[in-house]
Amino acid sequence: MPSILNIQEFLKLSETMTVLDVRTPAEFEQGHIPGAFNLPLFKDEERKIVGTIYKQQGKQAAILKGLELVGPRLKDIIEAANKINADSSFLVHCWRGGMRSSSIAWLLEAYGHKTLVLKGGYKSFRKLAFQIFTEPQKLLVLGGRTGAAKTLLLYKLQNKGQQIIDLEKLSNHKGSSFGSLGENKQPSQEAFENELAMAFYSLDKDKTIWLEDESRMIGQKVIPAAIWEQMRLANVVYLDIPFVERVAYLVSEYGKFKSHELIESTNRISKRLGGQHAKRAVEAIKQGDLKTACEITLAYYDKAYDFGIEKREPEKVIKFSFDKLDTEKIAAEIIKSITQVK
Repeated sequence: MPSILNIQEFLKLSETMTVLDVRTPAEFEQGHIPGAFNLPLFKDEERKIVGTIYKQQGKQAAILKGLELVGPRLKDIIEAANKINADSSFLVHCWRGGMRSSSIAWLLEAYGHKTLVLKGGYKSFRKLAFQIFTEPQKLLVLGGRTGAAKTLLLYKLQNKGQQIIDLEKLSNHKGSSFGSLGENKQPSQEAFENELAMAFYSLDKDKTIWLEDESRMIGQKVIPAAIWEQMRLANVVYLDIPFVERVAYLVSEYGKFKSHELIESTNRISKRLGGQHAKRAVEAIKQGDLKTACEITLAYYDKAYDFGIEKREPEKVIKFSFDKLDTEKIAAEIIKSITQVK
C-alpha cells in the first residue's frame, strides 16, 4: 500500500525523487509542480467522458468506464514510467489525491516501484503556493532606468552569495515592448505562480531576497498581489547609470535581433513615443543605427520609470550613482553597503 504524504513532506522528497503528475495533458499544461513529469491516467477527452458518467450515472459506472478506457494501456503506463526513470521510486499526485493517483500508485507498486502519494493532490500544492505569497519576505528591490543591466546585476549579486529571484526568467519576458525578443512562449499564469512559489520556498526567508523592480504585469503575466504589495513596500536600491552607458548596453543586448523584430517592438509603443519619434526610431533601425533608436526609445522608458519611482516613499529609495556600467564593481559596492539599506 503506497504511503501518503502531506505537501511539505512531498516537496522535501521531490528534491531527490521523481514526481509523476497523473492528471491529463491539458491539466498539466495549465500548471504543475515544477520538475514533475506528466504520466496521465486519462487522455483529455477520456476524463470528460468519465466525469460525465460520474455525474449522470454514479461512481461505479464511472469506474467501469475508466477501466474500459485505461485497461488496454496499463502496459504502456508502466513502460512510460520506466522511460522516465526505470530505477526510481516515485512521488505521485493527481488533482485532489483521489482515484487517479491511487490507481497509478497501485499499478506502479504492483510492478515493483516504491510509490508515495500526495495527500490532497495538486490542489494542496496550489494552496501552499498562495500561502507562501502571503508570508512576510525580506525583500530588496533592484531598481534603475532601462539599460541599467539590472538582470545581469542580479546574477552578479547571486554569485557573491546573495539570494535572488529572477521574475523575468520565470515569466519568459523582459518586461518591455521588446521583452519577448529571444524568449520562449510565456507560461500560463498558473505555471508562473507555481515557479515563483517554489523559488521563494527554496530560499531562506530569514535572509534578504533580491528582486528586480518590475511593473505588476511582465508581458502577460501578473505578479501575485501579495508579492506585489511587498515589493512596493520594500526598499529600492536605485542604480543611477549615465544615459550613454545605458544606450551602449542596450545596443549590445538588442543588436543581435533582426531589424523586423525591433521594428515590430517599436511600433507597439508608437503612440507612447509619439508619431514622429516612432518614425525616426524605425528609420534608424532600418539604417542599422541602433544607437539612435535606443536613444529615442529610452526617452520614453526613462519618463515611464521615473513616474513609477516617484510613487514610492522617498526614504525607501536608496540611490547609488556610478559613472560606468561595471557590473562587478557595482555588485560589490551594493553588498558592501547592504547593512545600511536593509
